[in-house]
Amino acid sequence: MSGTPAAPAAAPADDGDTHARLIVEEAAAGYCAARRAKIDDFVDRTFSLSGTLRLHRRALGWDLVRSPANLALSAPHLAARVSAGLARHAGLTPAADWLDSRRYFLQTDVARELEWRLFTELLELPIQQGERVSDRDALAEEILRDPRIEAGGAGTPQSPAEQEAFRAWLAGAASTYEGTRVAAADLTTAAVSASVGALAFKKLTPGMLSLGPATAQMLVQHAAIAGFPLGSGAGALWYGVFPAAAPAALSIGLTGGLLAAGAVIGAFSGVVTDPIQRKLGLHQRRLRRLIDCLERELTGQGDSRFTVRDHYVARTLDVIEALGLVWRAAR
Repeated sequence: MSGTPAAPAAAPADDGDTHARLIVEEAAAGYCAARRAKIDDFVDRTFSLSGTLRLHRRALGWDLVRSPANLALSAPHLAARVSAGLARHAGLTPAADWLDSRRYFLQTDVARELEWRLFTELLELPIQQGERVSDRDALAEEILRDPRIEAGGAGTPQSPAEQEAFRAWLAGAASTYEGTRVAAADLTTAAVSASVGALAFKKLTPGMLSLGPATAQMLVQHAAIAGFPLGSGAGALWYGVFPAAAPAALSIGLTGGLLAAGAVIGAFSGVVTDPIQRKLGLHQRRLRRLIDCLERELTGQGDSRFTVRDHYVARTLDVIEALGLVWRAAR
């Protein structure tokens, strides 16, 4: 038996990776805690009445076109989200991730400004929008602050592939967050339409497509009663039994005009809905959920997908409106 001392056992090959992962997880916890502490101030600055008025100055212009286009894209967006959920349930994770990563809305100038503020004021992460560039990276600063990095005790905490995956996750989360404003605009337009229908026509009109024909019918009915040969009293009785039919051209024209009005309402709806959501704590809860998902993405612990359910409510109103249109057509 040789007297030569045995060589020390080789360190596990993944010790460096484990060490780097531990640094990232600890830095992520500190970074996300700091983000949560900034939420209330961010919401107050951005979504108070004065803050949202400053934000919506950017809605003047092409947003008046993008807003109705986004409302039309809400249904494909929801269909893709449902398809992604079904694909993930079936084990088709790559297909589900691809569907979740798609941007289904036209980015409005208001959404672009909100994204800039989200990245530069709350998340403090790098972002580029055309000629506007912000290089501040609070997450990297938190990681590099660790003395183990300065001492050279760990390699690069995040590989290029991990950094690319993280940027893709951020882009998807930002798109989902911006999509909540489309849902809020849709719900606001539906609320206005339903309120007008309830007050003026005593009917359920959860959208401009149902409010337009109802308005045309009311105008034709009033004109017919006023022009009845035996007087308006007899006309009211007659047309109460045999309602006047609105010409298709009038219904289409009024519906088109109301859709245009709805576009303006949708583009500026946040002026009303943002302060309300702020008072109810909805903005705060949504941002906390975003940062919770961000922390899970950085640490690899748990499901990091950032999802919202606002669109489901808006699409429920669309289904109600569609059923109403089918019912009227059948009659």
